[in-house]
Amino acid sequence: MGFTALLVEDSASIGAIYSAYLHNEGASVTHVQSGREALLELTRWQPDLLILDIQLPDMSGMDILMAVQQRHPDISTIMITAHASIDLAVDAMRAGAFDFLVKPFDAKRLSITVRNALKQRELINLVANYESSLPKHNYQGFIGESLAMQAVYKTIDCVASSKASVFIVGESGTGKEVCAQAIHNCGIRKSKPFVALNCAAIPKELIESEIFGHVKGAFTGATSNRNGAATRAHGGTLFLDEICEMDLDLQSKLLRFIQTGVFQRVGGSQEECVDIRFISATNRQPWDEVSAGRFREDLFYRLHVIPIELPPLRLRNNDVFLIAQQLLIDYSKEEQKAFKGFDSDAVAMINNYAWPGNVRMLQNVIRQIVVLNHGELVTSAMLPMEIQQTNMADGQKINPYLLTYDIDANLAPCCDMLPTLRPNDSDMKSTKAIVMSHIDKSIVPLWQSEKQIIENAIAHCNGNIPKAAALLDISASTIYRKRQSWGLVI
Repeated sequence: MGFTALLVEDSASIGAIYSAYLHNEGASVTHVQSGREALLELTRWQPDLLILDIQLPDMSGMDILMAVQQRHPDISTIMITAHASIDLAVDAMRAGAFDFLVKPFDAKRLSITVRNALKQRELINLVANYESSLPKHNYQGFIGESLAMQAVYKTIDCVASSKASVFIVGESGTGKEVCAQAIHNCGIRKSKPFVALNCAAIPKELIESEIFGHVKGAFTGATSNRNGAATRAHGGTLFLDEICEMDLDLQSKLLRFIQTGVFQRVGGSQEECVDIRFISATNRQPWDEVSAGRFREDLFYRLHVIPIELPPLRLRNNDVFLIAQQLLIDYSKEEQKAFKGFDSDAVAMINNYAWPGNVRMLQNVIRQIVVLNHGELVTSAMLPMEIQQTNMADGQKINPYLLTYDIDANLAPCCDMLPTLRPNDSDMKSTKAIVMSHIDKSIVPLWQSEKQIIENAIAHCNGNIPKAAALLDISASTIYRKRQSWGLVI
């Protein structure tokens, strides 16, 4: 049973005895004699087990315990002391210690406690691994259980505690800032600031000051010293949204800052050093921006260490309805409305729509429905006309082009469904050609054949568009795009 242990005991002789006990249990032991040394070791590596004396020459072991629980809660801690009291033991257990031993103790007593601590650690890890393997329905501000989002959640879990730079790519409205905030909240910097900066929303002349700050008199209007995002994010995370919008000149300064952690305020001469984790995001394809010369290649490689691609809403299967339902509940509560859900037609329309604005667009639509309507169920009639039109069934729409013309009497038996309007001789020839195309059933337009093939595949897959796309050897986004275009012309 191999494991690592950090023993914090100010007595060299007692420390040697306890180290021997731990070696007999299969431990790789590091022995330090002060609280300062213990904290220094814990910044370099994290043991499986911490055996911590309460009375240390430079600080209290309780202070170290609380620091460990905050920064490294996975470490199992056993407190030891020669000055035992019930109150002290209770305080240690409440602070997160696994057990409390009174010195002197023998090898058997230590062995039992160590083995119990390691068994508890193993059980906790087993439960954590099992829970992490289950699909997540809600995660750090995200709602969704699709496979695409499960992959995003897993990536966030993996990178959260790292200092490596993360580059998030996704269409507008997919939740890039939510993703950045989730990375920060899941990591060891969660108690430090998270500072977000939208590079596209700040004028080119001011963005350097926004990032690095400025000194008094640096430019017109600089009436006092001002901290920039870099200073405010010290110890935490700096999120640079829409990074590809940044001016090339500033990109070179940002590159040096990322490499060294050192910067100068605008108008200042003194260098400042900060510890920051960088997360960047863009709704563009970053390598295309590099190829076009709008984004520095060296900066790209410095920021693009761990990429995360957020899927658009149209590729997230049933997530659309899950998000819509949660938004409906939240907005109904805010607006003091009675909405509880959607009727079947509304559900079908919401699921079939492509949502080009992604989650942000869905938020706006649900908010609009709640504000402008009353009832317990959202009906299809409450949805915006754009969504209703896109979801109309085949044959429910009439081509407005045909409504502008009369139909020749010889063609009337084939076109009873069309209204009779005053003839327009100049366009009669084109009108007849259009109607004849409906009469001749042996030849149909290519798009209709394509539409039939795709719709048959979707029906075969019980409405699962990604699965149908895989069978047809095309991308799911192609199907969504084509279905949207057919809704406009049918």
